[in-house]
Amino acid sequence: MNAQLTNLAISLGAMQLARRIPFEDPDVLLYVRIAYVGVQVFVLGVYYYVSLKIKQKNDLTVLKYVEPANPLSGETSGGLVTSTVRDYDLQQTSQAVRSVYTGVAFMVFLHGYLQYTQPLFIQSVMGLKALYESKEVALHLLGQKAEGDLKRPFKAAPGLFGAMSQPATDQASIKEAEKAAKTAKKDE
Repeated sequence: MNAQLTNLAISLGAMQLARRIPFEDPDVLLYVRIAYVGVQVFVLGVYYYVSLKIKQKNDLTVLKYVEPANPLSGETSGGLVTSTVRDYDLQQTSQAVRSVYTGVAFMVFLHGYLQYTQPLFIQSVMGLKALYESKEVALHLLGQKAEGDLKRPFKAAPGLFGAMSQPATDQASIKEAEKAAKTAKKDE
């Protein structure tokens, strides 16, 4: 099933389930808060463990790709990125951790300031789902091979308004980006 449809189905299911939870009861609210904090701590702990596994493997295989151009910047092509598998995986894990922190900050605002309670339950479910769908978790914790969707650099999920451009890994794009970088250095 498509990832966007799965997200929608789980979100709607969690919302319907959250409607049936009596959040007015202080004991229930306390348990939902504990569950939310527990899930976020668990997710952060798993990402920390994944980063330790990445550092332990220390895969220094060179990874070259051309970043897609940022459509808002007006650039026609992205830059060449030369990295290692280790650094790329650590960057992706760090990005996932920042995403968790952003979600927690948003929930502090929604629940702490606006007093919304249902999002606590929904985000607990969605946090576990995001962890399960994480490509880094699939590679380093579940032991899946780096093939197909798990091949580095990871393909970005399409946005709300259509498909995003993907990183180019073919030799022609890499050579073209290297040539463009050399001419840009000469012009300086």
